[in-house]
Amino acid sequence: MSSSILIFLGVAFALVFLLRLARVGTLLAFLAAGIISGPHVLQLWEVTDIWLFLGQIGIIFLWFTIGLELNVRRLWSMKHTIFGFGAAQVLMVAVMIFPILFGITSWTITGVAMISLMLAMSSTSSDLQILADRNELQTDLGRQAFSILLFQDLLSVPLLAMLPVFAGHTFNLGAQVIDVAVLSIGLILGVMVVGRLILQPLMKVVTKLKSKEAFLLAILLNIILCAVVFDFIGLPPAMGAFLAGMLLSETIYRHQVRADIQPYQIMFLSFFFIALGMGLDIPMLVNNWWVIGLGVVGLIVVKFAAIYMVARVRHVPNRESFLIALLLAQGGEFGLLMLQTLKTNGIEAIPHQGAEILTAVIIVSMMITPILIAVYDFLYSRGKFFNGSHAEKINKDGIDKIKPEVMICGFGRVGQTIAQMLESQKVPYVAIDMNVDAVMTGRAAGFNVFYGDTTSEAVLRDLGLAPRKTRAVVIALNNAAIAKRTIRAVRIASPRARIFARVRNMKESADLMEEGKLVALPETIESSFVLGQEVLGSLGIKEEKIGRLMNSLRENNYYALTNAMEKHGH
Repeated sequence: MSSSILIFLGVAFALVFLLRLARVGTLLAFLAAGIISGPHVLQLWEVTDIWLFLGQIGIIFLWFTIGLELNVRRLWSMKHTIFGFGAAQVLMVAVMIFPILFGITSWTITGVAMISLMLAMSSTSSDLQILADRNELQTDLGRQAFSILLFQDLLSVPLLAMLPVFAGHTFNLGAQVIDVAVLSIGLILGVMVVGRLILQPLMKVVTKLKSKEAFLLAILLNIILCAVVFDFIGLPPAMGAFLAGMLLSETIYRHQVRADIQPYQIMFLSFFFIALGMGLDIPMLVNNWWVIGLGVVGLIVVKFAAIYMVARVRHVPNRESFLIALLLAQGGEFGLLMLQTLKTNGIEAIPHQGAEILTAVIIVSMMITPILIAVYDFLYSRGKFFNGSHAEKINKDGIDKIKPEVMICGFGRVGQTIAQMLESQKVPYVAIDMNVDAVMTGRAAGFNVFYGDTTSEAVLRDLGLAPRKTRAVVIALNNAAIAKRTIRAVRIASPRARIFARVRNMKESADLMEEGKLVALPETIESSFVLGQEVLGSLGIKEEKIGRLMNSLRENNYYALTNAMEKHGH
């Protein structure tokens, strides 16, 4: 048993390492690890109920994360691009794939329709990773690609709800469509009502405990409860997890939730891909390698042509149209999830062999995409494609509307004062605090403040802290130990950010200065300076002379003042 675990972990590590070097998503490495360690290669593991259960948990976590990204306000701000470009892309791809599948297979019309829509989906995780690696998330190209991916994520909800139609369990398509439309509208209204009236107060009580364990358990309980309720009423549990994500996306806690849940999501999702790899019928796939090869080529060619045409019709520049089409031409995780859902629930919308071949086609297309992008970059750099064309940076709503020039860690009286000063000069900022009452009061007053742990670099990054973008970070925390850990987190997320820290006394100032180059101002000394300036001014001393005195006292972190205080026994 122990040797099997060791071999498995070694294989998984090697695959993750190699595929990340090739800029291929790490989830595919876990899928490959499942294939290698499964019953057809090394025979380390069998597909058991435990693996299938862990895979189901992975699916639930993935849908929760998708829901967490779909903030209603965010969708509304990007509605024209999402429901224009995104809808047109999915429709065009499905319309082009449907007659091909209908002509070469003996599947039912509903089965072909489901597969056509499923293949129109692309890989959100790998595509966003590629855009991030290329530093193009904030370009017009990145915004257009993200809009398509966002619409696909939205469309996946009604597709899941219509599984009974695709499975042939009901033939009343009109009634089912109405049910799905009512369900979708109900989901949106439910998110707004439940999130505001129930979840927000509940999370407020939990956060007052100041326990990370309680906070995490509350999130997990919310996910599992929604999944169980949906399963009880006969809907896919994944939809319940999706709803749980949307509920939390409407709260001030979403950034902290995303940071806390990410390690668990990756872990459980890796179990899904491992179980998927173990369950693949490798001998059958090897015997049908030429079918898989033709399927991969056909899928990429058809999707590329469809997306490119839609992009050009929408007047997207030629280079951006080409790259968006190339980026989105593969299959995606949703297709794998749908095929696995059909398999685990005994739904035979298409034959088992066809589902296995489609799974392999999607996987191979996802692995080929980074290679195609690398070939494109190679040819482009040598002037073979689109000479002199560059993606333009945009100032519109992109991947995230939070682009702070200043980040304020701590939102007490000092943080609020700084926020007011920044707002008066129209400087973009974001504030973070673990005190939920301070956050709620600040938001009610119109401040851009969120609940979150300032010592977590994941939370800081999620709220917009980034190298070369955030110009300053203000540490306005009461606890010196937390302030020190926050500074370290800031250094990890953005090493060159200028840090200004508020401390209570000279000792704390000296302690924080040990963390590196930063400005640490003791509030007791600074308040004394303000009072002293007023006294000196009332005595008729010129402002220039007072200013030189203050600068002298502040030099070298109040070194002269410290010596004077020590000399007089203070």
